[in-house]
Amino acid sequence: MKVRSGGGFRAILYTLKKGREVGGVLKMYNAMRTRNACKTCALGMGGQKGGMVNERGAFPEVCKKSLQAMAADLQPAVLPTFWDQHPVEQLSQMTPRELEHCGRLVQPVIYRRGASHFQTISWEESLSRIATKLRSLTPDETFWYFSGRSSNEAGFLLQLLARLYGTNNVNNCSYYCHQASGVGLQSSVGSGTATIVLEDLEQADLVFVIGGNPASNHPRMMTSLMHVRRRGGHVIVINPVRETGMVNFRIPSDPISLLFGTKIASHYVQPHIGGDLALLWGIAKQCFEDETLDRSFLDAHCTDSAAWIDAVAAMSWDEIVAKSGIDRDQIRTVAGVYAKSRRTVFAWTMGITHHAHGVQNVQAIANLAMARGMLGRPGCGLLPIRGHSNVQGIGSVGVTPKLKDAIFENLQSKFHLDLPTTTGLDTLACMEAAHDRRMKFGLCLGGNLYGSNPDSRYAAEALSRLEMSVMLSTTLNTGHVNGLADETIILPVLPRDEEPEATTQESMFNFIRMSDGGPRRVPGPRSEVRVIADLGRRAIGDSDLICWDQLQQTSTIRNWISEVVPGYTKLDKIEATKQEFQLEGRTFHEPSFPTADGKAVMHTHALPDLKGTDSNELRLMTVRSEGQFNTVVYEEEDLYRNQDRRDIILMHPDDLQRLGLRHDQPVSIRSDTGQIDGYLARGFDSIRPGNSLMYYPESNCLVSRYADPQSKTPAFKGIVVTVSPLA
Repeated sequence: MKVRSGGGFRAILYTLKKGREVGGVLKMYNAMRTRNACKTCALGMGGQKGGMVNERGAFPEVCKKSLQAMAADLQPAVLPTFWDQHPVEQLSQMTPRELEHCGRLVQPVIYRRGASHFQTISWEESLSRIATKLRSLTPDETFWYFSGRSSNEAGFLLQLLARLYGTNNVNNCSYYCHQASGVGLQSSVGSGTATIVLEDLEQADLVFVIGGNPASNHPRMMTSLMHVRRRGGHVIVINPVRETGMVNFRIPSDPISLLFGTKIASHYVQPHIGGDLALLWGIAKQCFEDETLDRSFLDAHCTDSAAWIDAVAAMSWDEIVAKSGIDRDQIRTVAGVYAKSRRTVFAWTMGITHHAHGVQNVQAIANLAMARGMLGRPGCGLLPIRGHSNVQGIGSVGVTPKLKDAIFENLQSKFHLDLPTTTGLDTLACMEAAHDRRMKFGLCLGGNLYGSNPDSRYAAEALSRLEMSVMLSTTLNTGHVNGLADETIILPVLPRDEEPEATTQESMFNFIRMSDGGPRRVPGPRSEVRVIADLGRRAIGDSDLICWDQLQQTSTIRNWISEVVPGYTKLDKIEATKQEFQLEGRTFHEPSFPTADGKAVMHTHALPDLKGTDSNELRLMTVRSEGQFNTVVYEEEDLYRNQDRRDIILMHPDDLQRLGLRHDQPVSIRSDTGQIDGYLARGFDSIRPGNSLMYYPESNCLVSRYADPQSKTPAFKGIVVTVSPLA
């Protein structure tokens, strides 16, 4: 049966199913209700008000992603015999879903070049091997990669270890997702995060959702959009794909919505992949021609507004229409809705950032907000919808190649540390250095670096040229069994709700939560903080300034963070007060911004050419499925898109006919970077003709390593491919 709405009774049945899988619904409920931050998206849930509670105190707030992540952590342990029974060659052929469902990692394991199997080793041997290798290398022969799964405490401690060791090759997973948002926002409003709090989203009368599918990837946001629509507000969705959950969603916790459904999108606009920048400028131009710009706001609170207005006036409608794929009438309609709004929030995801001009996309969104004064007051602003639950916090506490000046100066002045000043490498640059054998050691705190990279063949080659690779993880993923180094060591660590001490996380609304931790479910894994501190003691050693035993306590780390990270001064007392808090200086309810002159900055752009316009070409974007979170695949099916498998390329039926293909015909898919043979070409009438989609990370072999020059984020969207019958 074709799924025609998101959520609903299927979501309730799914909850019951996941409960039965882990030993009972009550067991799942008790796990979800502990005082720990949600393990999945950064929209935010949990903390000291208990799980399934959002920042406004609403309960129950839960989604499939939360249940999937919890079910993964409730799996039984991977037994020692597993490693003898599964050779590396077999493991490397397993799908992301198969690896995720192998169970919880509980013992350190090592792979040595030429061996057929991983072998279990002791914690003592594994940490000694890592420390010995670090002492044998120069610091800039190493890189340190962080996912958004870890806590502020673990992130801060590991970046501190790397810098004390002597390198700034410190980077996080945002380089492959929302780095363009951070760079674009920083250049526009002086702060790289959301300018609003959750209440602002609830108060808006218009929400733009651009380049994303929060119905699948951030389902709890649908409650807020339901509230907007019930108050008579509008939701304008801009996406080349008409996503089921963004059209209609049944909120399980709301009886009326559950029974009758909620229409989410009041207007649905489907530009070509890569056409967003032209569309955003087109909306601005229509506002200019309709004289609905807020000239007083632009004059008083924006820098370079005159140049922006001149650029808007000079831009050709023919160019805008051709490069966006949206006609004047539809642009006029969207601009008219925007003109009538009194409180607008602009939200976006990686459909905006995963482009060669991702930073410009974000700047254009900020421009459009400034154009009508939708910044610097309640109910209005900018909202990058971030992925992993603490990816924003990891960046806040110093996980960037270059430390923010304030953090650098505070570490030197308050803790008297001697820190490196070399230019650190971003994530893609580290991969390129590994490929060139300039890198010899890599450490990954969570995540799947291999699976997150463009050009997966190149990524495997790069990682395989390392002398040692170390990964701290809770379950298996494709990065553990592809691109293996001379020595690859996997260290099992605890999820946040099993940590022995409290940790903290930061939501995408700049809200700091505290997770209490809890009892371990399986024997063997260790706290991330303990592992990092132990490694620091072995590789660097104690000094008059650093005591690794003290830094093994999360309370000590929070004291350091409160002393050196702007906005985090309250963190030092959070365990005693239990008072979670909003970070200062990031929410703008007044039109005063942390820029040089206190004004927001407007940017002008040249519109990029639309790619993939030849008769035998398609524009491709890589996407996540309903049964997936980041690189982790929990289920093969994609429920909301009504797909039962992942080895497919979805395109409009008109394109099937144009290319001489049949539905479900095996095909060869080629890009400038790679080729996939044997996938099925499927007709999918929800996508704009001329465009196509495939599932990530399996399609990464088609994605080039070209990155946005400003953010260094690879262009996972806008890939030009040809599709032909399999010979």
